[in-house]
Amino acid sequence: MNQRGEPQIAPVTFRYNAELDTIDIGGFNNGETQKFRNVAHNGLASFVVDDVAPPWQPRGIEIRGRAEALPDGGQTVSPNFSPALIRLTPKRIISWDMSTKRPRSARNVE
Repeated sequence: MNQRGEPQIAPVTFRYNAELDTIDIGGFNNGETQKFRNVAHNGLASFVVDDVAPPWQPRGIEIRGRAEALPDGGQTVSPNFSPALIRLTPKRIISWDMSTKRPRSARNVE
């Protein structure tokens, strides 16, 4: 949410952390972003990867869950990023692939 309480979305860089089964989100000024402040405030985040495969096959995944705003770890995403890191633990996964007979799937993970 932004200062007026409206939903806020921003492009981010990420890596899958196989050791912790989390999505680690970093950036150049990650600790100074609205997304980082929102996570620090409410402990929630969502993350979307959207893609179109040739010739025209839209697909994507949305991950929602608990998140932590951490002061260190951002350079594990990319060495030139700021130290701040958002660590997202998935609780709900929604995926879509418009080229299949079952274009949408959703499940809870606990």
